[in-house]
Amino acid sequence: MSTPFLHQSVLAAELVEAFASQPPAPDGAPPLLIDCTLGGGGHSALLLETHPDWHLLGLDQDPTARAAAAARLAPFGERVRIEAANFGAWAPPPDRRAMAVLADLGVSSPQLDLPERGFSFRAEGPIDMRMNPEAGSTAAELLDRLTEAELADLLFNLGEERLARRIARRLVAEREAKPWRQRSTAELAYAVAGCYPPKARHGRIHAATRSFQALRIAVNDELGALERLLQRAPDWLAPGGVLAIISFHSLEDRLVKQAFLADGRLERITRRPLVADPAEENANPRSRSAKLRVARRLP
Repeated sequence: MSTPFLHQSVLAAELVEAFASQPPAPDGAPPLLIDCTLGGGGHSALLLETHPDWHLLGLDQDPTARAAAAARLAPFGERVRIEAANFGAWAPPPDRRAMAVLADLGVSSPQLDLPERGFSFRAEGPIDMRMNPEAGSTAAELLDRLTEAELADLLFNLGEERLARRIARRLVAEREAKPWRQRSTAELAYAVAGCYPPKARHGRIHAATRSFQALRIAVNDELGALERLLQRAPDWLAPGGVLAIISFHSLEDRLVKQAFLADGRLERITRRPLVADPAEENANPRSRSAKLRVARRLP
């Protein structure tokens, strides 16, 4: 049975501070916030409460998340508009520039916790991993299609998995007996963990973590979408507008850092990423890997 879409927003205080000082919108219209990863609406609700004159345009490709956000943000009435969209393939209205753009990357807690979404190795479910469950290929279809060399490259480049070749060899051999589209996340995690020496299978990080990360990133083209966002988002902002991005692994954070350094349209506000304090880490363990970088649109 599906559980409600309840997601604990990370780095909430840091995000509010990042958007604390905003100039008025240049066209006299209400300042616009574009939330590229609306999720359950937690970050957006907090910012709308903090800035009573702001309006929100929220994007999400997950229909479950959009429904949850619509309920969470209903008290804000006409200040909120929600669109079904992947931010990597979206363009804003040509006549409106935002004062704030936010992206909270990665997988939400409800997506991880629902076995039928196939993101987690901790519960048995289909090997799916799609952010938008209504479109695209599943992770199982990817596992059944790629050659051993292609799969090894994927695991190494997107998961930074040092045993990528060994794991790819095992997964390709296993599909000869039974394709992965007929198997479960638990079977996939077991096969990956079996490639590790016994003493290394039960460390702080589960042996299948990097492989699941790599497959999820590939299925959803997460790095490609982030690269497109980093290229386009500065042009969505009015002068003085703020771009804030929360990432959860080094591949994402590296792209954000490099883009903020190299983009002549932006001025970095954070020299180093903002991270969760010990109290938040204890209350929400998934915040431990979160990093927030902030930049401002130059005139």
